[in-house]
Amino acid sequence: MSIPKNAHVSTHPCLQAKLSQLRSASTGCRDVQTLVHEIALMVGYEALGSALKAQEEGTDKSPLGYSYTTTTTSPTPSRISLVPILRSGLSMVPALSSLLPAPVPIHHLGLFREKTTLQPVEYYNNLPYHSPTSQHAGGPADLAIVVDPIIATGATACAAIDSLREHGVKRIVVVGVLATEEGLAAACGEWEEGVEVWVGGCDKGVDEKGMIKPGLGDIGDRLFLTLGK
Repeated sequence: MSIPKNAHVSTHPCLQAKLSQLRSASTGCRDVQTLVHEIALMVGYEALGSALKAQEEGTDKSPLGYSYTTTTTSPTPSRISLVPILRSGLSMVPALSSLLPAPVPIHHLGLFREKTTLQPVEYYNNLPYHSPTSQHAGGPADLAIVVDPIIATGATACAAIDSLREHGVKRIVVVGVLATEEGLAAACGEWEEGVEVWVGGCDKGVDEKGMIKPGLGDIGDRLFLTLGK
């Protein structure tokens, strides 16, 4: 498998086993939610370990009264934002939030693929205005973490990257569960110097409907029990 230098596909054996369970048509909604959460934790752990650095913050006292130097991340949580792609990206937010040392702003992007062209259409965007009273008073986030379980053709990821780049975000980390080689190439090439993509697995390609094969099916329908709508 040939992947871009700024793409990272996990080889963790436990993650691969969970991904195999997630692929199964017999896996029910509750287990799908649990597996997506667990895979997001594992991929997110690897992604944030690369994207963030530890930095000293101040001092505190332990329960025994000893002073110690406190540590936070660089960028600090106030300079990081989480950006779930609606709707299935919402399933990954708790996992990524739990890995960070403090709460971070969550900015939602709503994108769907037009059925015939498979091109993304934006229907919702709540990226903040650059106002002096916002938490990001110094401007857009230094690091945006985009979460979306599936990167199929890569068009949706590219649209999200473009929106965030135009917004002024300095770096982007995309965290997903499953991608295709085509999707990774597209997402990683959209802004090569500013984007890193981390996923749990990679399949060869998509079918005529734009679904990854063998893939995970419509992960949004499986997560939210809307199969057959």
